[in-house]
Amino acid sequence: MHAKRAPGPALLLVAVVALLAACSGGEQQEQRREPPLVTAVEPQPHLFRDEIQAVGSARANEQVTLAANVTERIERLLFDDGMYVRAGQLLAVLSSAQEEAALAGARASAAEAQAQLERVNSLNEQGFATGALLDRQRAALSEAKAAQESIQAQISDRMIRAPFSGYLSLRNVSAGAIVTTGTPLVTVSDISRIKLDFTVPETQLALLRPGQPIKAFASAYPDDPIIGQVSVIDPVIDPQSRAVMVRATLPNPGNRIKPGMLLTVRIETGQRTALAVPEMAVMAEGDLRYVYTVDDKHVVRRTAVTTGLRDGGFIEVAGLPRDARVVAEGVVKVAEGRPVRLTEGPGRASNENPASGPQEPAS
Repeated sequence: MHAKRAPGPALLLVAVVALLAACSGGEQQEQRREPPLVTAVEPQPHLFRDEIQAVGSARANEQVTLAANVTERIERLLFDDGMYVRAGQLLAVLSSAQEEAALAGARASAAEAQAQLERVNSLNEQGFATGALLDRQRAALSEAKAAQESIQAQISDRMIRAPFSGYLSLRNVSAGAIVTTGTPLVTVSDISRIKLDFTVPETQLALLRPGQPIKAFASAYPDDPIIGQVSVIDPVIDPQSRAVMVRATLPNPGNRIKPGMLLTVRIETGQRTALAVPEMAVMAEGDLRYVYTVDDKHVVRRTAVTTGLRDGGFIEVAGLPRDARVVAEGVVKVAEGRPVRLTEGPGRASNENPASGPQEPAS
């Protein structure tokens, strides 16, 4: 077995020279690399609107589910799915044959009592009937009429009518079916207006008032806001959520908004003008927000800012001088203390860059 021989001095010298050449080449390549091309903008005044934002559920202006008052067979259904009906319109008729027969008997009894009262009254005027007899006959007539009205009420309970004008829900029953007391038959919804209920934190309660205009947005019509107004503010705050329930009223032309829809709400509470920069210029690191500014030597500096509202791609910032130059495009290419090239327009770089000397226009 032979021991391995260590590399000779000549080989070691070649390796060191190669390593130094590689390092020198990397440094030269780094020196030749141009600073990144970025776009810098100055903070500009922007009109911001302070808003309360919430999410709420749409409700019909009026809505009721009509149910059977008695256990009976459905004799007729006089409506179709989604039909528009007027107030008082007859929708369904339950069987009332027995009640109709009883009503005929009650009418006959009332007619007989009326005739008997007239005879007794005539005799009383002639002195042949006492006042007590006349009073008893009047009571008998009243009792007969009450029985008649009771039976008429029973028949009326078997006729289901719309309590107000509106649209009907889908029909889930059929004629001939036997329904029990309380069985839902159809739902009537007045959606000419919409009630929108949403919650607002108690900290924003002072910013709300009845009659305040609101904007509501439905996911089905994201580009078509609905303008309404606050109608009622609940006088009681929920002790669990520390929020107050607010109800707004919205017009509903074309009946586009349906009960049960989820709507986002925006309530403008004020306007103010503040300095703003493009949203893409602001970076985040935990709770810290910062931007990269460019000094007179075209060197990037990391600057902490305080952010506020966002609107139309701009974000409110505080902590920057009015004439600061903020990197708006190319943020990912810059670093603290590194030089940059600034564009003067689309695809054109500044010819003056104190940090790196004159530069050629960006290709």
